[in-house]
Amino acid sequence: MNDKPRSRPPHKHRRPQKDPVRILAFEALRAVDERDAYANLVLPPLLRKAREKNEKFDARDAALATELVYGTLRRQGTYDAIIATCVDRPLREVDPPVLDVLSLGAHQLLGTRIPTHAAVSATVELARVVLGDGRAKFVNAVLRKVAADDLDGWVAKVAPPYEEDPEDHLAVVHSHPRWVVGALWDALGGGRAGIEDLLEADNERPEVTLVARPGRITGEELLDSLPEDSALPGRWSPYAVRLTEGGEPGALDAVREGRAGVQDEGSQLVALALANAPVEGSDKRWLDGCAGPGGKAAMLAGLASERGAFLLASEKQPHRAGLVAQALAGNPGPYQVIAADGTRPPWRPGTFDRVLMDVPCTGLGALRRRPEARWRRRPEDLDGFGPLQRALLTEALEAVRVGGVVGYATCSPHIAETRAVVDDVLKRVPGTELVDARPLLPDVPALGEGPDIQLWPHLHGTDAMYLALIRRTA
Repeated sequence: MNDKPRSRPPHKHRRPQKDPVRILAFEALRAVDERDAYANLVLPPLLRKAREKNEKFDARDAALATELVYGTLRRQGTYDAIIATCVDRPLREVDPPVLDVLSLGAHQLLGTRIPTHAAVSATVELARVVLGDGRAKFVNAVLRKVAADDLDGWVAKVAPPYEEDPEDHLAVVHSHPRWVVGALWDALGGGRAGIEDLLEADNERPEVTLVARPGRITGEELLDSLPEDSALPGRWSPYAVRLTEGGEPGALDAVREGRAGVQDEGSQLVALALANAPVEGSDKRWLDGCAGPGGKAAMLAGLASERGAFLLASEKQPHRAGLVAQALAGNPGPYQVIAADGTRPPWRPGTFDRVLMDVPCTGLGALRRRPEARWRRRPEDLDGFGPLQRALLTEALEAVRVGGVVGYATCSPHIAETRAVVDDVLKRVPGTELVDARPLLPDVPALGEGPDIQLWPHLHGTDAMYLALIRRTA
């Protein structure tokens, strides 16, 4: 009889299962982190590639991947605060790819309806594929701690009381950097309710809004061309159509043919207000001085063509000028696209009747669409944009003739990029006056005290666009 103990059969190493949805989401987050890419530019080609490689990758998979990417980016600040309490080292010492996987797991646990066991196991499996077995064990240990409570319970633990530090409390609860909370609060004014509504709106998934390009298709025709119950009219712009279902706007006939485009309703309102502003005398020559990527230029070109006016669309960066040319292709009226620096323009002073200068800015008004921008921007960025914004507005006022109108626009509500710029330039440039822009958008409520207008996500369902209209008087 052999008393030798039996040896156990060797453990069979199981290969990790590759989940195309979560691998895609991880790749998108790495691109945002490593290359300063924007999710709205990175995600579409990744989704197309996934469909081409895997015929089983369907619309539900695309929707889940999109939710994982955008949800993780929007709530990154809150998830960082939670994860920090579940690891044994400062977050800066956690490798960025590991932190991306942990954030994806935290979002599935705290921000979706995915069951706890499925969220943990799927994220650990992702970690095995992209990080290796060793770090997958670390991910598993951390996520089991995260799973011990829900989002409200965690926020109560990691956010300081509002009474002790209102801005820091709101920063953690609503996942915005503290300085952004303060800047938005200053611009908005009012008490706690308003700023909380705004920060919550920044974390909501925005609707996809189309624009019916004037002279090519009407808003009613665009709406009628879409499947029933898939779209609604815009809230404020007669050219806007809101898509109520998902899908790829580029697949729509009207968009593919250039008769319509994707454009936030706030952007449409800026172009409409400038086009509606009264001018004295001629109204034949219009300028878009910072035209890229072309949404406002395409709308202005259509509106100009209906009046027999000419639009010059100028953009400094040649590749962005190419995008403007694509957006304007097929416009029924006369236009020209050029690559030129708006601070050193090739046109003569006093040439134009209407000028739009939608200046480069921090983009704090578009955090719904570009959630990663809130983590990328720094207060010192304002120092870089300020001189450029002032130079562009000054040249715009030089470009317009006496009796003509300039529209100064930003996709930021930050006071340093809006009223401070306008006030500074008007002090230095004589023969100018502000025009009350509010009556030009009579159906839009809560535009501010005037004469400039400020749109807000929580009040208007748009990006936080700012517009000041200035008439040249001498």
